[in-house]
Amino acid sequence: MKNLFYTICALFAMTATAQQTPAPAQTGIYTIMNATAHIGNGEVIDNSIIVLENGTITAIADATVVKMDIKGERIDASGMHVYPGLIAMNATIGLVEIDAVNASSDVREMGTYNPHIRSIIAYNAESKVIESMRPNGVLIAQIVPRGGRISGKSSVVQLDAWNWEDASIRTDEGVHVNWPSSFRRTGTWYEPGPIEPSKDYEKQVTELTDFLNNAKAYNATTKPVGLNLKYAALQPAINGTENFYIHVDGEKAIRDVLKFIKANGIKKPVIVGGREGDKVATELVAMNIPVLAGRVHGLPSREDEDFDMPYKFPKLLADKGVMVGLENSGDMERHQTRNFPFYAGTVAGYGMDMEQALKMITLTPAQILGIDKEYGSLEQGKSATLFISKGNALDMRGNQITRAFIDGRDISLNSHQTELYERYMNKFGAEIKR
Repeated sequence: MKNLFYTICALFAMTATAQQTPAPAQTGIYTIMNATAHIGNGEVIDNSIIVLENGTITAIADATVVKMDIKGERIDASGMHVYPGLIAMNATIGLVEIDAVNASSDVREMGTYNPHIRSIIAYNAESKVIESMRPNGVLIAQIVPRGGRISGKSSVVQLDAWNWEDASIRTDEGVHVNWPSSFRRTGTWYEPGPIEPSKDYEKQVTELTDFLNNAKAYNATTKPVGLNLKYAALQPAINGTENFYIHVDGEKAIRDVLKFIKANGIKKPVIVGGREGDKVATELVAMNIPVLAGRVHGLPSREDEDFDMPYKFPKLLADKGVMVGLENSGDMERHQTRNFPFYAGTVAGYGMDMEQALKMITLTPAQILGIDKEYGSLEQGKSATLFISKGNALDMRGNQITRAFIDGRDISLNSHQTELYERYMNKFGAEIKR
């Protein structure tokens, strides 16, 4: 009973202060003046003028070349920077609130093959974790389930909403497969043993192939006997109307995945993680397969690997022509999602052009998700989903956001953390810096 009491107290403490109220629909017009605009496609406008109207960007131009009347509220961003809203790929925010409280976790389902599971209906738009993303410029996220061989379907959401229906940008945009591990580490976490080939690898690959073939046969049948939700849920991915995400690491496993993709005619594959993918980059480019590179702020995957491999890995892929975005799965991944801009900044610190690094968390993810006509870059006619930063948003020192907009809505940048910051700064009579 004592443990139950403490659990209830913890839940109450986390929910006592509500999430920030979502901003209302845009009614007025905003004109952002004199900022350096980072378009998201590699281009930069040093002195820009950007007009936001009815939730879209109705004009963006070089203010030194194009003269236009100021409409609505004039936002002077002299010396500042404007970026498209950052897109967090392969995220689980909104699916877990407190890791130690099972009742607040809805990130995985029981069973091995769950292509029919939809992450979007479990998404909690009022999560306290979500509001801590916006002050760093992360305004859109791909919400992905975990567990099993096939985890389920991901959806794309904007991070200022009342509920999952309001948050949805694109629902059920792809199915996620966790490829079997070809190697395994023996021993324990505190006394690890040698790495050796997995004895069940071939068996598990065969089981996955059989499941996919059964789904193809079921969906090809004019009148199948009985309803099989799992097989039916794979039909869009088989047809190519949804992405087929394969979470895989290691050169051998990736080569096996490429054979699997060819043999099964998978039309829209995406590699997630992809460690050692630089060794098969030629094949990835030839097959037009994008890669969501594993967490940049991580450790090498092998003992003989360069210590800085996680930092430079995305550039190694990009230099060989692979379409690369960034992802963040791993320890404490929900809270670490706020670090997406700094992952891109680290990639830039290891040789990637800054604007190309920005593209890895803006336009490239939008293209993979199929939302690039509306999001991912600052272009006329696209959604007014963007933010203004005092400095370089990919640098921890420069990422100081003053305003942010989602579909033209002027959203709150407050959070439980900013409230605590102000509380204790006031306690000691210190100056609050914005």
